Amino acid sequence: MIIEHNGKQPKIDPSAYIAPNAVISGDVTIGPDSRILYGAVITAEGAPVKIGCGVVVMENAVIRGAGGRTRSFPCILEDRVLIGANAYVCGATLQHRAFVASGATVFNGAVIGHNAAVSLGAIVHIQTYLPPETLVPIHHIVIGNPCKLFAPNQAHEIIDELMRRNFREYVFDLAEDEILAERYSNSLAAHLKDRALSLADVLVPFEPIKEPSDLSQTTTEKELKLVQPVAKKTPTRGHRPITRRKRTN
Repeated sequence: MIIEHNGKQPKIDPSAYIAPNAVISGDVTIGPDSRILYGAVITAEGAPVKIGCGVVVMENAVIRGAGGRTRSFPCILEDRVLIGANAYVCGATLQHRAFVASGATVFNGAVIGHNAAVSLGAIVHIQTYLPPETLVPIHHIVIGNPCKLFAPNQAHEIIDELMRRNFREYVFDLAEDEILAERYSNSLAAHLKDRALSLADVLVPFEPIKEPSDLSQTTTEKELKLVQPVAKKTPTRGHRPITRRKRTN
């Protein structure tokens, strides 16, 4: 389903594939040879979504641009990015050949470096930079820049980090006395004016984007030092983001 939202229509290259039950809504750009599979939702809710060349968004994934009164979070998927089934990516930038596995989450203001990977069920939180060629282990959480890695059982440490970043104000742009559901209800009322379009209405050819020449380089020692271990208050098995071998795809 192709939707005009807030007066903005998607722009889709004719070589892209959009599954019949995928939803593409609002200020969304989808480049050449990208594939949006069944049940995926690509929606611009206050900020645009830009998808490059050869991007794959698997079944039931959500890719979302977000915005509020004072802050906007465009969602940018550069060339050859792969998003797994049931993943959620909101207001983040994924650089060339980044990978987000099934069930993983990437939050507002995050940047995933080129060739970096977010494993099954892992979370990249707000205002986080994940360096190129690194891997977030399964079900782990990374926060910050330089990013810190947390095990799933480190709830207290994770909450402390998010409190320091004022998650509620940063993501939702809420006043102290505002109710989140009421705020969302009011802003989402704009969908009452949406208009369904046909795919033929939004086909626009794009020039393929050339990948930067330095993508073949491995992560530098300086970039690797951005990844910092987190002291654990309870005994847990230690993990660090893992440097990945260079891919050739």
